[in-house]
Amino acid sequence: MSLAARLARIPPGEEGEGNPAQVTAIPASNIPTTGIPATAIPVTSFSAAITAGGFARRNPRRPYDPLAQVRRRAHDALLELLGPQLYDLAGTDDDLVRPILEALPDVLAKEEALTATDRAKAYQQIVDEILGHGPIEPLLRDPDVTEIMVNSWDRIYIERFGQIHAVDAAFTDESHLRRVIDRIVSRVGRRVDEASPMVDARLPDGSRVNAVVPPIAIDGAALTVRKFSAEPYTAEDLISFGTLTPQVANFLAACIQGRLDIVISGGTGSGKTTLLNVLSGYLPANERIITIEDSAELRLSQDHVLRMEYRPPNIEGAGEVTIRDLVRNALRMRPDRIVVGEVRDAAALDMLQAMNTGHDGSLTTVHANSPRDSISRLETMVMMAGMELPIRAIREQLSSAVDLIVQLARLRDGSRRVVQITEVVGMEGDVVTMQDLYMFDYSAGRDGYGRFSGQVRSTGLRPAFLDRLAEQSIPVQPELFGIGA
Repeated sequence: MSLAARLARIPPGEEGEGNPAQVTAIPASNIPTTGIPATAIPVTSFSAAITAGGFARRNPRRPYDPLAQVRRRAHDALLELLGPQLYDLAGTDDDLVRPILEALPDVLAKEEALTATDRAKAYQQIVDEILGHGPIEPLLRDPDVTEIMVNSWDRIYIERFGQIHAVDAAFTDESHLRRVIDRIVSRVGRRVDEASPMVDARLPDGSRVNAVVPPIAIDGAALTVRKFSAEPYTAEDLISFGTLTPQVANFLAACIQGRLDIVISGGTGSGKTTLLNVLSGYLPANERIITIEDSAELRLSQDHVLRMEYRPPNIEGAGEVTIRDLVRNALRMRPDRIVVGEVRDAAALDMLQAMNTGHDGSLTTVHANSPRDSISRLETMVMMAGMELPIRAIREQLSSAVDLIVQLARLRDGSRRVVQITEVVGMEGDVVTMQDLYMFDYSAGRDGYGRFSGQVRSTGLRPAFLDRLAEQSIPVQPELFGIGA
């Protein structure tokens, strides 16, 4: 019997949960007008689901999906045919993928109530379920979606243009969400279960994934996907977004060419990794660059790049390779520059040691709300190394290692901006001295759309490292700091 015939054996079944007769109408006045894409509401052959009062739903947390029964019947048929192998499919496994893609049109042809448009939609949804990531696959393809937040199997939110919206999409049930999570993490050699209920992973395009499952996730498994552009952003892109200005971009490029050690600071979702990736593009192509990350996300265009990634412990709790281990090992690999995706623990000590021992021009990021806070955070993380160093010794290391701190923030209008660039000058007594070179102009207010009109502007102070750049014949126009020619 052919695959199509096997799939068609499953009878249409009863309407059950998707029966429009069992739902009640929601008045049109109660329908949210924002946050739901127009394409999320089916409007073609399922007029029974639309009443005179509005869009019909059984459960306000889970939208009525007319194609749910169609997808379920096709999925059950495939599961009967392939067994557990169905959940191990890879997009490049043509031997398994091709028969499914060829059989699905015949299966859907048995659904006489479907129009051609609905049949095409059901086909894409089934393919997304089997070969992709289920209901979030269309969101992954949407270039305007920057974050996908699955709070539970039937509650999905997205971030688009800096604003968070709920979407009319849901997984079939909790086990469906868990299968998608397992598929993602297994591709990068990681696992998530009761013994290891948290995991960081990445998608093939480099997007960052975090998943948590019970027992630490009280309401069921949760998934967060931070998407990255298919094409890495450039400085011109960030300028067009308003993240920085051409003057600031030129200034940072000169600092990188002059081998200054730079820390990018900011809160969650403020764009630290994106800016780090852009600034890494200014690194000279003739230098050996080593990148160290928790989950590999950076995409450098240079040829002489070596990438290393944190390895979690295995099921016996052994075999972990920490960021600190990788930083120490990188020092034995003859690096010209070390780029650490983020320092969050005792690796800060080894990073500072690298910056102070001939590896000038290194880059890293840190979670902090201001340049001063980032210094305090680094100081605290150095103390986590257990070396029992005096506070003054730690601060002296910081002041001599870090040259520049670039502060990012996600503003209330959803935009991500460079809001402060601060130079670390040195020490006065026991205090690390700093001076602000650029500050964001909040006094400019907002435009008619609620967006901040201000930009990051020079404070007029002359950086102490300008002479150092001049010695290396790296031109920096004095006009960048408002101090005249």
